[in-house]
Amino acid sequence: MKTLNDFNFQDKKALIRVDFNVPLDANFNVTDTTRIVSAKPTIIKILEDGGSCILMSHLGRPKGVQDEFSLKHIVSKIEDILGVEVKFANNCVGEEATEKAAALQPGEILLLENLRFYEEETKGDRDFAQQLAHLGDIYVNDAFGTAHRAHASTTIVAEFFKDAKCFGRLLAMEIESIKKVMDDGEKPVLAVLGGAKVSSKITIIENILDKVDHLIIGGGMTFTFVKAQGGSVGDSICEDDKMELALEIMKQAEAKGVKIHLPVDVIAADAFSNDANTQICDVMHIPDGWQGLDAGPKSLENFDAVVNKCKTILWNGPLGVFEMEAFANGTIALGNSIANATKNGAFSLVGGGDSVAAVKQFGFEHSVSYVSTGGGAMLESLEGKTLPGIAAILD
Repeated sequence: MKTLNDFNFQDKKALIRVDFNVPLDANFNVTDTTRIVSAKPTIIKILEDGGSCILMSHLGRPKGVQDEFSLKHIVSKIEDILGVEVKFANNCVGEEATEKAAALQPGEILLLENLRFYEEETKGDRDFAQQLAHLGDIYVNDAFGTAHRAHASTTIVAEFFKDAKCFGRLLAMEIESIKKVMDDGEKPVLAVLGGAKVSSKITIIENILDKVDHLIIGGGMTFTFVKAQGGSVGDSICEDDKMELALEIMKQAEAKGVKIHLPVDVIAADAFSNDANTQICDVMHIPDGWQGLDAGPKSLENFDAVVNKCKTILWNGPLGVFEMEAFANGTIALGNSIANATKNGAFSLVGGGDSVAAVKQFGFEHSVSYVSTGGGAMLESLEGKTLPGIAAILD
């Protein structure tokens, strides 16, 4: 696996695929700088070697050229974070991009305009990728968030850099963290899977059953498993067509010696609202007109005991509707349990949009071992898929 450490970038132009698809407010202010901050170690290493950086990224899902999706809006924020002036090209290919890239001196940074202003980017067009490739000497992929896409800038461009391509710091760390859980995890290994639907996590569950010792299932998925076992779930979210599958998963887990932990009680509400009336219900006996929206106190006690005896922990998905304060306690309690286990030497990896959002919202970012930057890419990695952006560098 080639990383930045395998290259000296002195007098070299590094063409870096970063993921600067950051959220902006109505005035084009960046509201979450995580992705820019995450790319900083790669960029600084190259500059300190005496190289220059050509940054390429997408922003949003523009239909052709749309000013609100221009990367020019984030130049000043990138400069603030890197502490270096950032030049900007009003295109990512063509005359201006070529001239500005050619004129780039060691220690300088050039940001190219939004790749997705061209449909050739998402189509993985070879000619477009070749035009990008002409801009740099060494290709660095540091965009885990797009590594599951076979786009021109994430996958195809690597073909033009035979031995001059590598992973950036961030992408290398993502690969190592997933490997640490999926292949090299110190036992006991625990996966916590939450979220609304079993259907969205089937492939992950099937892939990780051979790798984990314990599996905590929470969130809306719970009720498909509960109903499949003959429980009453009231008005809770439930995928009736996946009940057979839930029983099959439990059977497979038992055969592989994996212990599944489901909530034993839930916080049930008489409406999907922060102001709803609530009661604690046995998970097998939720009355009609009530829906489970968070894990209950006994469940959290049980989960805490499981988390704290495990040495490797993967957390993907919240335990309840954490966006509403009334149903956030389960996710917060789980975060505290994982933080405590981490403090005591466990390796903890948090991945997937909702769990990452929860970790940030409740301030657990620095209390776990690693927070993944890629939603879809993380999920596909956990499903056991080889991501095209990663395969292109290894090739």
